Amino acid sequence: MQILDSSAFIHEYHTTDDIASIPMVREELEGEASYRYDADEGSGMHIHIPAAGTVEKIQRAAGETGDAEALSETDVRLLAAAFELDAVLVTDDYAMQNVADHVDIDVKIIAREGISEKREWTFQCQGCGREFDEHRDRCPICGTELARKNPA
Repeated sequence: MQILDSSAFIHEYHTTDDIASIPMVREELEGEASYRYDADEGSGMHIHIPAAGTVEKIQRAAGETGDAEALSETDVRLLAAAFELDAVLVTDDYAMQNVADHVDIDVKIIAREGISEKREWTFQCQGCGREFDEHRDRCPICGTELARKNPA
């Protein structure tokens, strides 16, 4: 089974495998992409709503990789649905790919290249330059905002 992100509908992705998605994806789509979602749903696409516990697991995993701030609620729920259904996640979103790799969800790329390496983001204070493993809104030392930093 493959679970489709909004990019699958936008880029007119087709497969012979069983497909699934979540209702929040439909809310993100406009125009022809929304018609494709409706057509797939009418053709038997499984609509899945992940359990709250699985959503929390994905949120924790996103925090561990440093991708929590980059993921929307829709992204988190898509990852949770893919995890529950043991499905291949079809997406071009790099943050989703990184979290999917962290929790052993297979990913299929549509229009872009996939991630080439797994990243564990760090966060750096824009004022004093200190680095932190966990995301906070502000530096606990000087109070300045933190920014996500590539660990490489």
